[in-house]
Amino acid sequence: MHTDVLVIGAGPAGLAAAAAAAEHGAEVLLVDRESRPGGILKQCIHDGFGVIRYEEKLTGPEYAYRDIEAVRAYGLRVLNNTFVLDLKQSVDGFSLLLQNPIDGAFRVDTKALVAANGCRERTSRQVFIHGDRPAGIYSAGTAQNLINLHGYLPGRKVVILGSGDIGMIMARRLTLEGAEVAGVYEIKDEPSGLTRNRVQCLDDYNIPLYLNTTVTRVHGTKRVTGVSVAAVGADLKPLPGSETLVPCDTLLLSVGLIPENDILEPLALEFDAKTGGPVVDQRMMTSVPGLFSCGNATHVNDMVDYVSESGFNAGRAAANYCQHGGSQGSVEVVSGNNLLYAVPQRLVSGEEAAIYFRSDKTIDRVILVAQAAGKELFREKYLRIRPPEMQKIVLQPLSPEVESVEIGLEEVT
Repeated sequence: MHTDVLVIGAGPAGLAAAAAAAEHGAEVLLVDRESRPGGILKQCIHDGFGVIRYEEKLTGPEYAYRDIEAVRAYGLRVLNNTFVLDLKQSVDGFSLLLQNPIDGAFRVDTKALVAANGCRERTSRQVFIHGDRPAGIYSAGTAQNLINLHGYLPGRKVVILGSGDIGMIMARRLTLEGAEVAGVYEIKDEPSGLTRNRVQCLDDYNIPLYLNTTVTRVHGTKRVTGVSVAAVGADLKPLPGSETLVPCDTLLLSVGLIPENDILEPLALEFDAKTGGPVVDQRMMTSVPGLFSCGNATHVNDMVDYVSESGFNAGRAAANYCQHGGSQGSVEVVSGNNLLYAVPQRLVSGEEAAIYFRSDKTIDRVILVAQAAGKELFREKYLRIRPPEMQKIVLQPLSPEVESVEIGLEEVT
């Protein structure tokens, strides 16, 4: 098979990229490993999606449906249950070996490639909890899938480790299904998810949130019978003598997400250690010409609207690459004071650029400043800024002589 643009992943980023590439004149092939498009949105039956893009609150399936219909309207080729076995660069772009139950193994050549692989959850083996590995330990996303798509209740008395958005949403969901949530335990001194989820999912349902506390041990052999929790100090290590036993039959983990880019390893592209995703410019092109990354594969977003936005940018740029070529931007974006990271990490001169960033701590009364060669490009005030809540600014086109842009947060005293 041959195509102009091949999109890997049919979640919100991939769907947006495929539709945008088709809209801009490219022949598009969309492949996904699941049986139906929509990605994680299929199991997110709560509302809150589309607030920015559609100015209304949609459930995950409703949001996905709109993008699926857009892809169908363009008549794009969509291959479900399809896995990438091999990926390499070719003279004219990229060559992929794919496999699915209908066609077996087959090769596809494409001029441009959009990686919309999404992200994965950290597991119990990545947070080093002592104890055996009995039944009853799930990631929050797995529990969400079991309840919302398959109708299974994971347990009756649940402890949730981590106050990420999925963890808090599942605390509410489990309560609505009749389970008892003993508490949500967060190792840091503030929740790691959005404020609205703390209010709507925990406060409104009287579900306790324990800060500066973590799970230190899992009890039980065949099935979880309880967990030990302990207060932590400034170094995030458990304080001796603070352990207490919390009886439960289920432990859910909401301890962070990791961009999933394993299939891109053969291409030896540049990654950002802070985001876990590829280094990109505002067109979402990586350090490998013709390879674009978008959505949670680039960096973990807190709102699906931004995931779709990056997908649209990647798809449009991939179609343009097929027609005109191009290389990654050369203007470096430097993350300055109080910034955890900024994406994109490179900019193309002469083009408007949306910059997404996170602070490295919670700060009240702060000013974001973007500057180049001592000249201020952008300034905006924030009453409060938190690491879980990603922010966005738009920079006007840069002149060709600009070599770098520094973005930082200045505290107002």
